Amino acid sequence: MRPFLLLSIRAEQAAADDEHAAFARFLEVEPHEVERRHLGVDDVGDVAGRLDDWSGVLLGGGSFTWSDAPETKSAVQHRAERDLTPVLDAVVEADHPFLGACYGIGTLGSHQGGLVDRSHPEPVGPLTVTLTDVGLADPLMAGVPRRFTAYGGHKEALTRPPAHVVVLATSPACPVQAFRVGRHVYATQFHPELDLAGLHTRIDTYATFGYFDPSEAATLRAAGAEVDVTHPMTMLRNFARRYGR
Repeated sequence: MRPFLLLSIRAEQAAADDEHAAFARFLEVEPHEVERRHLGVDDVGDVAGRLDDWSGVLLGGGSFTWSDAPETKSAVQHRAERDLTPVLDAVVEADHPFLGACYGIGTLGSHQGGLVDRSHPEPVGPLTVTLTDVGLADPLMAGVPRRFTAYGGHKEALTRPPAHVVVLATSPACPVQAFRVGRHVYATQFHPELDLAGLHTRIDTYATFGYFDPSEAATLRAAGAEVDVTHPMTMLRNFARRYGR
């Protein structure tokens, strides 16, 4: 099988390593079958022209916010965005298997002409996701119930999706929790790779990044433990089974 490619924006080692391990675990492949490159740091100039080298491309989340004013972004973030744009160009043109988690909503949503802003943030922790009728019939959602619990937490969201994308899921506070471009290009606002241990790692890692008051960390950890989050990971298993080659 050709490996998957994970494009990561996490500079924080513990969170980056946990993200990589979680994607591999829930794709049900070995860690070495998920190649990792760090956007804004590693060279990704060859990716757009080599998509067929990978079974699919994954884009992880992190602390970058696509819709922030350019003058507030670091040099690393600017480079990450510049490097990611031709990859998204190629992915969409080829309809190559792609799944962007959280940051994927901002990047792919903006790339496709949608409005991404801070109108619909959600706190760190569990949230209830509801599949649309189209989402319920989508192959990536096979085995996922119409309503399920996932972990999330974000500052920006896709407020107005472009007309040509298919909205697959929503939540009470966020109008677009998942969407699809073409047949094989996906993005989710929630984290399909995130389990309870991973949530705790991210709460610890990003306590001072403006997602929540650091004094709330213990409360958030406890809230995460009160729910059973298993259905989002089904999407990754479906992704690997559908596209692994």
